[in-house]
Amino acid sequence: MSTPSLAALPIRRLTLRDLAACADLSEDRGWPREEHKWGLLLAGGTGYGIDDPAGGLVTACVVTEYGPHERPELAAIGMVLVAERHARQGVGRRLMRHVIERTGPTPLTLHATVYGRPLYEELGFKVIGQAEMVRGVFTPDGAESGVFTRPATAEDLAPVLRLDEEVFGTDRTHMIARLPAFADQLRVAEENGRITGYAAAWPNMATQVVGPLVARDTATAKALVSSLAARTDRPLRTDIDIRHEDLLGWLKERGLASVGFNAVMTYGIPELPGDWTRRFAPLTVAAG
Repeated sequence: MSTPSLAALPIRRLTLRDLAACADLSEDRGWPREEHKWGLLLAGGTGYGIDDPAGGLVTACVVTEYGPHERPELAAIGMVLVAERHARQGVGRRLMRHVIERTGPTPLTLHATVYGRPLYEELGFKVIGQAEMVRGVFTPDGAESGVFTRPATAEDLAPVLRLDEEVFGTDRTHMIARLPAFADQLRVAEENGRITGYAAAWPNMATQVVGPLVARDTATAKALVSSLAARTDRPLRTDIDIRHEDLLGWLKERGLASVGFNAVMTYGIPELPGDWTRRFAPLTVAAG
């Protein structure tokens, strides 16, 4: 019996039952397996993929929608991967076109590597910004910031969600509400009983990823990062909007080094909603 062509293989929805296959696909392309992150994305978003008749997945991606369930206001595309043995055969283009068709009029966003960017530009995505990934062992400077931070409690969820919607520009309750279980740490900055920022640190292989990082100003963002770093012995990793030059410079002074850049891209909207001045780092580049 002949093997079906790639173009004939159906695209299907992925579920948490596909977590191991998604992690295998990451590993196949030289990425970390990131099973913890895949679990969050498949639980909170919609996975799409193509099964390989020989076993495993030909390709996969995850779409995370935000806003009203019946009328999403923004969707983030992430973890777009094609198995090495099927690369450069148009599979990724076919999967992306399927996602664009399925999301309809919903505006899209993604973080693109230098390798993926040409495909996304071909499909109509526009570059609107850039994020810099930094990683390393954080060295505290010993200075008092004057910003009070503490562990988040159950009572903080409602004000954190209100702040997040204001800064992100649309409701993402279904993802932020998962942070207490997903992250090792979830902390808030507070002034006079009002939450002025929040941040999480979650495990990803040998590092702790700081994200999301939402703060009233740079001083608050620094205090949140410092408080997270003080409570882990792992290196930190985060993706910072390059417009936050002060925070990036400070992180590098504290021991984090630049790893690379991703282009922030949109489809259907000229800019991302919300307030970028208070949005320092995404939950993960795959989910915005």
